[in-house]
Parts: sequence; structure tokens; C-alpha cells
Amino acid sequence: MKKFALILIALILLFACTKKEEKGVALAQVDKEILYLDDFKSTFAVEEWEKLSPETRKKYIEDWVNLTLLAHYADKQGLDKDKAVKQKINYAAKKVKANALIAKGLSEIEVSEDQLFNYFRLHQAEFQKNAVEYNIQRIALMDKISAENVLQQLNQGMSFAEAVQRYSTEELKNRGGFMGMVSASGPDSLFWLKARELKENEFGLVYKEPMWYVFRVLESKITPQEANFEDYREEIKRKVLLEKQDQVYQELIKAIKSQTSEIYYY
Repeated sequence: MKKFALILIALILLFACTKKEEKGVALAQVDKEILYLDDFKSTFAVEEWEKLSPETRKKYIEDWVNLTLLAHYADKQGLDKDKAVKQKINYAAKKVKANALIAKGLSEIEVSEDQLFNYFRLHQAEFQKNAVEYNIQRIALMDKISAENVLQQLNQGMSFAEAVQRYSTEELKNRGGFMGMVSASGPDSLFWLKARELKENEFGLVYKEPMWYVFRVLESKITPQEANFEDYREEIKRKVLLEKQDQVYQELIKAIKSQTSEIYYY
């Protein structure tokens, strides 16, 4: 809704500042005020206009008609002479013109592949992620009841090593039930997901068809992973564009201020 309002305000201000001359295809008219296709299109970026569906365009046109009707009626009520209203109209007009000037500068911004990669190189730490692995020891059981029974005995003080030898039904018990380091992307990712919820030496329960497992986390290990430029290309492009846009804005303000001798703050 806010987007509609901004575009419609821009349209009304545009028509208020132009002569009533032939402008091509007319889309709508309120009294003597006409909405022309070229004026309508000029309030959108090219890509934005092309994405508008016929239904959305009709919605904008209908909103322009309604807003124009309200504006005309407000004039008849004398609101256009109200001091506060005049100040707001003046501010809105300045904002539309200022945004048009800024948009003109921003449209000339280009980002090269070298600039993207250079940003990535200088800010690589921002894109680096840490991989967490867990060293897990487990006991394999045939059903949930057996698993819960073993879990109860562990909580009552039985050593995990004893429980592995007494109850585990898999060959891994010959190695003490030690799985080694388990990662998020490995075949035992179910254990990794559950391990995230546990502290070291806390017990957990996992079902991985066809077995139930009681397990514990012996330790966790954090390994920094090198970031891949291609994985972050679009994110980097957005960041570089934002930086360039801010730079263009600041340079534009600075240049205009240097040509203006009368600027005062009270």
C-alpha cells in the first residue's frame, strides 16, 4: 500500500509540474486531468514496469483516479491553501525531485568482477563458517523400550563402557561403541543433529532405521572452513552496490554543497 501511495504521489506531482499537451495514449481522466501512458511508465524502473501484470497496472490506474478525485475535492474545500498541507506538498515535491536526481547517479553505477573478488578477499572473514563435529560413543539396541531401559541405567550410574559391552547389538561394540568424529554432512548426520542439543557426556536417544541408539557426546571440535567466492557472489554484489550507492550519494551532496554559498543551520 505504501508503494502505491508513493507512486501515486509522484504521478500527481509530475502532472502538476507539466503542461497539458498531447502525450500519447491516455489511460484515465478526472475532470481535465489526464493520466498518460508515458507519464505512468516513467514512475517505474524499466525492469519493474515489465514485471507488472495487467491486473496490477489496472490497480495503479484505479488508485490514481481515486486519489485524484480526493485531491480535487480537497482543493474545492480549500485545503490546498492550508499552511500545513502546502508545507507537506512542498516537501513531497522536493523529495520526488531529489530521488530522481539520485536515481540518475545510481543508474550509472557498474560493478566489475575484479571489484567483487577484491571485496571478498578483503572481507573473507565475514563469509567464513565454522564446521562443528562431535566425537560420539553409542549403544545399538533393537527397540525403543530396550533403549529407554539402558538410558535409565546410565542415569542411575552405570558406566557407558559397561553398557556398551552388556547391551550393544552391533559390531561397533568391539571398538567400545566409538563412532569417531561425526559431521553435519556425513552418513550419521542424525546423531550430529541430536548432539547439538547435548553437553559433553550427556546422554541422547536416536532412531536410525532399523535400530535405536543411546549415545553420548565425548567432545566437540570446531574447524574453520574456507569460504568459496562463488557461494557468496550475489551477496557480495549487493554489499558492493550498497557501498557504491552511498558513495555516489555522499559525493553528490558534497559537490552540490560546494556550489552553494548560502547554507545555514539555526
